[in-house]
Amino acid sequence: QVQLLESGGGLVQTGGSLRLSCAASGRTFSSYVIGWFRQAPGKEREGVSCISSSDGSTYYADSVKGRFTISRDNAKNTVYLQMNSLKPEDTAVYYCAAQPSFSTTVQPMCIMTYSKEYWGQGTQVTVSS
Repeated sequence: QVQLLESGGGLVQTGGSLRLSCAASGRTFSSYVIGWFRQAPGKEREGVSCISSSDGSTYYADSVKGRFTISRDNAKNTVYLQMNSLKPEDTAVYYCAAQPSFSTTVQPMCIMTYSKEYWGQGTQVTVSS
């Protein structure tokens, strides 16, 4: 079993920055693809960014390219999402998710927004205009 815990959300002004963390516990964290997803009220969940288990491959939604950076520290069992130049449309609950690397890669991990083995509880990000 893997448990995921997000943190780092909050209220920030347009143009500001936040860093989200996804801390994992459980077996063989380094063998999981990790993704960040977000969902605003009344909207579909979307994949924001995903990162491979070990080779550094990443995927970003077009809406966040150049502004967000995903990274992972397997020694700390943590994945980060650095969010810069935040916009009001980034407001959402952000969730991290994990799926074993043998069953997915970064692009389908982010495009397939619901078929994940593990989900965190979510952290609220609010960007004021």
